Amino acid sequence: NGLIITAVVCDHRLHTPMYFFLLNLSLLDLGSISTTVPKAMANSLWDTRDISYSGCAAQVFLIVFLFGGEFSLLTVMAYDRYVAICRPLHYGILMSSRACVKMAAAAWASGFLNALLHTGNTFSIPLCQGNEVEQFFCEIPQILKLSCSDSYLREVGLFLVNACSVSGCFIFIVVSYMQIFRAVLRIPSKQGRHKAFSTCLPHLVVVSLFVSTAFFAYLKPPSISSPALDLVVAVLYAVVPPTVNPLIYSMRNKELKNAL
Repeated sequence: NGLIITAVVCDHRLHTPMYFFLLNLSLLDLGSISTTVPKAMANSLWDTRDISYSGCAAQVFLIVFLFGGEFSLLTVMAYDRYVAICRPLHYGILMSSRACVKMAAAAWASGFLNALLHTGNTFSIPLCQGNEVEQFFCEIPQILKLSCSDSYLREVGLFLVNACSVSGCFIFIVVSYMQIFRAVLRIPSKQGRHKAFSTCLPHLVVVSLFVSTAFFAYLKPPSISSPALDLVVAVLYAVVPPTVNPLIYSMRNKELKNAL
């Protein structure tokens, strides 16, 4: 992620909307992986499982903020690819510098507001079932298990609202890619089709992995919950996407490899 950020900032050939959004994605990935993994590694090395109350609240806020912003940004990136492939003659107008900055700012702002709501609501709920969170970071579903009042239903309601908005974004991404694939299949040259698919498919893989694992983690029924399963699912949505994003976006990208 650090290499991608450096390459995009330093190489003027990468000062385009696609790489601007990739820069933002790398910043979000860098932040999200730094929120969970270093603390877990430190606890493992020092043979402890402690985290302060304020540290736990900070983790919850940053995780919701960064992952919420990341999914909004992935939606914007799908729109960018749609305009580039399906409406290339309007690309310069629709994806102007000002429009790109506004879309990126909206993605960050949506994650921030979402994090404020979830963190404030979660830590206003009285907790009386001990203070042991069965996860390698402070995860909201695990904190809600410690609740002893019905006020946790407010947080469940927030989750359902978020699930609807995420579903709407996911449908938008899928419809965008249906239009993209339809346009790509009409490209006469095999090389042109290959280039378009190689740009779009990695993005679709990242989105599918991120959405499916996060939905399962937060909306799965309690009857199938177990510490081992919760841990695996949390790693799949909290650790794997930020780790593989830079690899997926850079491995087959000649412009980025040349810049590096």
